[in-house]
Amino acid sequence: MNFLVDAQLPRRMTRWLREAGHDAAHTLDLPRGNRTTDNEINNLSLREQRTGVTKDEEFVNRFLVTREPFKLLLISTGNIKNNDLEAIFVPQIPSIALTLASRDFIELTRFGLVVHI
Repeated sequence: MNFLVDAQLPRRMTRWLREAGHDAAHTLDLPRGNRTTDNEINNLSLREQRTGVTKDEEFVNRFLVTREPFKLLLISTGNIKNNDLEAIFVPQIPSIALTLASRDFIELTRFGLVVHI
């Protein structure tokens, strides 16, 4: 599975995904880095069939109206330390990938996955 991690999430999230066998890029890996616009992120996501990984509610609103990005993983753990995020995220990666195989929008909370669409 392919992922595109948004600017407000740690770059190391791409490492966690890669270690689990997935292709992952962070906005910092793109030519315009964290200045990459939401439109550019959505276009790349659609072109490369990448799941957008974000904390940004604007992506949720856009997804619900236009179905962009390709698929969406919303991280709604609140502001937590990266080590705490890793402890929540990494064990869920298999479930995230399995769920995104048949669903388009899921959310990771501190308590688990929520399937939206």
